[in-house]
Amino acid sequence: MTPSAPLERRIEPAGLARRADLGRQAVGRLRSGGETPRRRDLEIVATTVVGMAAMLSGPLVWVAGGLLLAAMIFGTLQVLAATEDDRFAGGRGVPVESLILPAVAAIGCLGAIRLVPLGLAVIPALAATAFLIDRTLALETQLVTAEQVPTADDRSQALVTMLVVAFVAFVGVAAVVPGGIAGYGPAGAPVVPLPLGNLLLLGLADAFIAGLLGYRAAALRATSLREALWSALTYGVAIAIGAAAIRAMGIPRLIGPALLMFLFYLWDVLHGATPARRRDPRWIWETALLAGLGAIVALWNLRLVG
Repeated sequence: MTPSAPLERRIEPAGLARRADLGRQAVGRLRSGGETPRRRDLEIVATTVVGMAAMLSGPLVWVAGGLLLAAMIFGTLQVLAATEDDRFAGGRGVPVESLILPAVAAIGCLGAIRLVPLGLAVIPALAATAFLIDRTLALETQLVTAEQVPTADDRSQALVTMLVVAFVAFVGVAAVVPGGIAGYGPAGAPVVPLPLGNLLLLGLADAFIAGLLGYRAAALRATSLREALWSALTYGVAIAIGAAAIRAMGIPRLIGPALLMFLFYLWDVLHGATPARRRDPRWIWETALLAGLGAIVALWNLRLVG
């Protein structure tokens, strides 16, 4: 009989089950961070800013969005750093890409809430805002506190969350840019071409969102920094071209942002299946394709406006 056998007999099954359950609960709290005051405070502050921004207009919306983006990056860093320090003694550091998803979710909601009529309808919209920000923080907490590289299940979960955030953010951009949503007006009104200035603003804002999310997606594949940055750039260019083409076609209402979300998914599948390296011949074809599509879309919009 081994020395540990008597100890094993003295532990009652009920007590062993209770200890195991308490251990699972502790790990769950560390991984989700749902009970941490910092995370709850960040969600409340972000939701409050989104609600207040619903009454802003013009350049003030962009200013509020920039301030909220910076605040979310700083706040997410504090939340993840505190959780990570609790999980690992001394801490391992918070990756930069872990700060992206909650920040993009917040500024996306800031723009999208402008489509909600002022009144009681704002309350469920703010609840949805808090829920989305909470889920992104929970996901990043899970990834930061994991003891191994992201698994296939982790990447699938992250991709689904990124697609939801991408849709909300693309809706938010289209809602903030004047005329960004085609057909969003009186019933039967003709869809007019978007002025070039607004079209450029729409494309650049969507490219910025796609670039941030693309960098987050590339980081999940454990690529190098150069490959992740190049991948983020291609995400941005592809989405900018797609946004301009969709607006030129006059695709109505929220179908346009949904198609952009689908394009983001297709581009992610492409980059997840093939390496994006400059020495790869496919990189040349990819670059040429983006340049050609960009030229076609630009000429198309110039003819519509002219």
